[in-house]
Amino acid sequence: MEVYHGRPQDDSQRTEAELKTYDFLDKLGIKYDRVDHEHAENMEACADIEKALETEVCKNLFLCNRQKTVYYLLLMPGSKPFKTKELSSQINAARLSFASGEDMEKILGVTPGSVTVLGLINDSARSVQLLIDKDLTKQEYIGCHPCMNTSTLKIKTDDILKKILPALKHRPTYVRLTGKD
Repeated sequence: MEVYHGRPQDDSQRTEAELKTYDFLDKLGIKYDRVDHEHAENMEACADIEKALETEVCKNLFLCNRQKTVYYLLLMPGSKPFKTKELSSQINAARLSFASGEDMEKILGVTPGSVTVLGLINDSARSVQLLIDKDLTKQEYIGCHPCMNTSTLKIKTDDILKKILPALKHRPTYVRLTGKD
């Protein structure tokens, strides 16, 4: 798997969402490494990607309350198990579940398997509450998709927290997840 610096030279085969992401990162002057790969729809599929980028790929979960009136994007280390009950108690939200693929596409502009913090580019109404596991902030880099799960980017965590999120006008809520019951 080859590692590239920055956006693809030939973007003729890239999706509109992916190109919008690269344009956004370029506008902010964000440097990143990129690998292109087959569809990576789960954390197990990311093992070779992590080796190539020499960083852990972030687990991104798009969640909602039972009434589908509040949506959350949770970013956490990819190796940590997710326990709904543990998160629910920290954010005072009962009955969290995974949001539908239809809601994901409508709100974040991404398909299932492509959820990413960069999908917040499409949340102009700022209707998604961003949740970040504190352990993720200890990593120097975060691996995430550019709104398409056939590429993965390695971006400095500080660039995400101090440049990307402020530009998107999204303020994260930090949570502490252990992955234990």
